[in-house]
Amino acid sequence: MLLNPLLWAIVAALGALLGYASPWVHFPAAVLLLPLGIMLLGIAAPSAKLAFKYGWQAGSLASLATLYWVFWPIEHFGDIHWALALPVPVLLSLAMGCYYGLFGIAAHLSNRLHPLLATLFIGVAWTTMELAQSSLLSGFSWLTLSSAFVAWPIVVQAAAYVGAYGLSGLIVLSIAGVILSGRHKACLLLSLLTAACVLGIGWQRLANYAETSPAHSVAVVQGNIDQSIKWDPEYQQATVQKYLRLSQQIADSADPELIVWPETAMPFYFQDNTPLRAPVLNFVRTGKAALVLGSPAYQQIDGPGSFLLFNRAFLLNNSNQAPSWYDKEHLVPFGEYTPLASVLPMQKLVSGVGDFVPGKNERALKSGDLSLGVLVCYEAIFVGLAQDRVDQGANLLINISNDAWFGNTSAPHQHLQLTALRAIEQGRYIVRSTNTGISAFIDPLGRIKIAGPQFQELAAVGMVHAHPEFTVFHQIYKYLLMGMAGLLALFTFLLIIGGRDSTSNLGQI
Repeated sequence: MLLNPLLWAIVAALGALLGYASPWVHFPAAVLLLPLGIMLLGIAAPSAKLAFKYGWQAGSLASLATLYWVFWPIEHFGDIHWALALPVPVLLSLAMGCYYGLFGIAAHLSNRLHPLLATLFIGVAWTTMELAQSSLLSGFSWLTLSSAFVAWPIVVQAAAYVGAYGLSGLIVLSIAGVILSGRHKACLLLSLLTAACVLGIGWQRLANYAETSPAHSVAVVQGNIDQSIKWDPEYQQATVQKYLRLSQQIADSADPELIVWPETAMPFYFQDNTPLRAPVLNFVRTGKAALVLGSPAYQQIDGPGSFLLFNRAFLLNNSNQAPSWYDKEHLVPFGEYTPLASVLPMQKLVSGVGDFVPGKNERALKSGDLSLGVLVCYEAIFVGLAQDRVDQGANLLINISNDAWFGNTSAPHQHLQLTALRAIEQGRYIVRSTNTGISAFIDPLGRIKIAGPQFQELAAVGMVHAHPEFTVFHQIYKYLLMGMAGLLALFTFLLIIGGRDSTSNLGQI
């Protein structure tokens, strides 16, 4: 072996640590070390088995460097001793490492292909890996490579055409072309053309972006409610009054037409006619602004259990009509529900948020000229859910979240950048309201226009535009998925009949 697997695993982990967003340091280009390291290890490995092992080791270490924050909500809010909580992010990272192990095998198998085809195959393999991460076992697409570059808007605009996962694949393809240029000079040309295309699209979109539709004034309110007391009944009245006070201040000073409160901003059943609900309804009825707020909700049913629980976003307006709502569809495993509860001897890892069931939603929430597509919490990391909201008529996306679970870790920063990718893919403004931050306004180019501070009260107004048109990505989304399936089938065939010596290694590059 010409490569030290442990050394390159550390390099890949450092790339992930420095490249993905964090509250301490963020240099997007560093994330390139993650696919680079696993690619080199896979190409140089003498067997597919070792390629998987090296990729798994590097990917696991890189995942741990990025997902260490999983420890925080489990230890702080899950009533679990730190010694028992500590292995959870490790186990999650080891599981995520399997995806990178499979990418390592793909890099190893690329030795059988002509270098140009190998370059293309490696890019396709990375995109496929991210698609798998987003869908298998409930999906967890937190480590999307392209999200690291949201801080550099010129790099991520191609997501409006090929999506975040496709853009990740193009980035990896560019790296692969450089690595394989020693075998064939045309690989370097392909790499440079791909990079130039990505940056050219970015330059063109940034230079020519202009708003032609009317502006709408929207406010976000960030209550900064301590998660340790949020569900305590003694603090419910104080929580309601804090949100009303901040909302009245922003209504008096800026007169927004819509105010957005975070996920479960009201830590009680808002649907019930209680004294806690009355002042909120009065605020809406006597004011001009419509209001989006989060609250748990329930539906009574016959039989065992007697009711179903939902994580709900209500839309209220001053017309005194019955509120409309959106129920969260993609729930957090072991956080909002326990998968395979009848089989696994486990309960939820965090408390206070209920055993929810997925919602079934058919249309956007209507408020004047705004059609709101709601994404609750980490629903914003899933490409398909934002696609569904726009299919249902949304011309503005709303992300309500409670990132207080994650404390002062990298998670809120990473969550924000993943959310920004949905704005680019769908060509929609995103209004993001969170309990403790990071609340923000994101434009259709993924630029974070206003980002509130963490762990402070906030009431801020931003101007948004309702966009009815569809991006290229939105229009061809299903065809892209079918195209990926076709490319995988083609490369599988080529790998089977490939005549290149599969034992070639980096010494030949």
